[in-house]
Amino acid sequence: MRAMANFIMRGRVQATLVVVGCAALPLLFWLSAAAGCLVLLRRGLSDAVGILAWALLPALVWWYFGEPRTLMVLLGSLGLAALLRASESWVRVLLVSVALGLLYAVILGAVFREPIDAMALELQKLLPQVLDGLYQQLSVEERARLGALIAPVLNGLIAALLQIVSVLSLILGRYWQALLYNPGGFGREFRSIRLPRVPALVLLVCMLLGPNFGPQMAMLTPLCSVPLVFAGLALIHGLVAEKHLGRFWLVGLYVTLLLFMQLIYPLLVVLAIVDSLIDFRGRFASKDVDNGPANGEG
Repeated sequence: MRAMANFIMRGRVQATLVVVGCAALPLLFWLSAAAGCLVLLRRGLSDAVGILAWALLPALVWWYFGEPRTLMVLLGSLGLAALLRASESWVRVLLVSVALGLLYAVILGAVFREPIDAMALELQKLLPQVLDGLYQQLSVEERARLGALIAPVLNGLIAALLQIVSVLSLILGRYWQALLYNPGGFGREFRSIRLPRVPALVLLVCMLLGPNFGPQMAMLTPLCSVPLVFAGLALIHGLVAEKHLGRFWLVGLYVTLLLFMQLIYPLLVVLAIVDSLIDFRGRFASKDVDNGPANGEG
């Protein structure tokens, strides 16, 4: 990782090669976005725009062939990086990522409407088997309402995945920046993420009540969960650091998250909401010296 970051920051040619090359290769657009975030975070938009403009060329080519995700993640992560550089606030970045996810959902709904509707139709056919006897107890109107929610939720899930990839690309770029110019800075910065009470409760209300305002609003449920999940991960990282526990606990967390996503993901959401009300890290905080933000300039 450090060798890659060093190569990117060695000069404009090297940065352009990584950003453009990874954007051109399938499934590596996230690495292109992370490299672009590193350049923007360190050098600013005015110095980085020449490099980032070249990355748009392969992204536009992918869009022309029906693959918009490269351009979406690249522009989305760079927008979040610009916000982070200006505000130095991960909370603001995570909250704005919800709006970014909504934009993703609108684009996906326009570009992939037919595949999403076809997938939703197949899922609707499986509902009687998945819900078993419960589906038979539903009225005709309730079945129709449930079926109408499938496509928006599916669209929201795909958009939320791209939202997560955009945030992870920014995280990787920020980690590279700290690795080069302020070792350990990113860890302190990430562990301090905690959503304030009001935004956390607003996200919770949108998650729970969104579907009640129409089928299309059901996509708010996965999109609004993303900031809470990252805040929950930051909480776990913070508690592990405060208690001086081994990295084994963090490895176990991510392995468990991958294997039991349907269980751990909502648990992280709940932990983030509770932490916004109670502030676990504030209760156990030690008087460590703050070494500044991860950019190495603060």
